Amino acid sequence: MIEISHLTKEFDNPDKSKLGVLRDISLTVEAGDIYGIIGMSGAGKSTMLRLIGLLDTPTSGTITVEGRDLSTLAGKDRIDYYKTIGTVFQGYNLLMQKTVAQNILFPLTLSRGYDKAAAKKRVAELLELVGLTEKADVYPSQLSGGQKQRVAIARALATSPKLILCDEPTSALDSLTTRSILGLLSDINHRLGVTIIIITHEIAVVKKICNKVAVLEGGVLVDNGPIDQVLDSDMHPVTRSLFGKEED
Repeated sequence: MIEISHLTKEFDNPDKSKLGVLRDISLTVEAGDIYGIIGMSGAGKSTMLRLIGLLDTPTSGTITVEGRDLSTLAGKDRIDYYKTIGTVFQGYNLLMQKTVAQNILFPLTLSRGYDKAAAKKRVAELLELVGLTEKADVYPSQLSGGQKQRVAIARALATSPKLILCDEPTSALDSLTTRSILGLLSDINHRLGVTIIIITHEIAVVKKICNKVAVLEGGVLVDNGPIDQVLDSDMHPVTRSLFGKEED
């Protein structure tokens, strides 16, 4: 589904030198994967997500999604690509002045193809999916952190995207709520076949639901592949440190 080839991203420093955030990254995300991208702060995780989400452009290299090079997308093609992506943020990013149902409805008001009846039906389906039917008419300020994240997940699914990008979706939640949210994401992946990419610094998230993992350190890909293979192979020292493996 997603082929990332020799991806590099640099930013200009005030002294006109270049700051390399990602360097020569190559990996493949298959349709249906729950792919974890893990690393410490500054590893380049968020930049990777922005590039896949077409919110920024690479300095060099390519990102190809279902055979389309993202750098070639413009106009309607670019808008159509945005419609295939849903995003879940660490801070929920809900519209506080709108109810739960109105938050989920919002993407549908921006997307052609949903009349009023169809949009209302879609919102009801999503509320049931995330277990918040009884919260349809309440406001985000009346919800717990876990409930807010469930609303955010429902909103991300509103237009039936093929890909969900999750930016540290559980780092603001306690351990019990984290397990609940991860269970929901796993269920959505299995039931709907949605591909999920999660960036995180939390090992528990990767171990709980990811079938593949990429480990970034200083903008460099140091390990990647099916999680069982990565953890059973000769791990890079960074991977060994992150996953708490002792040296032999």
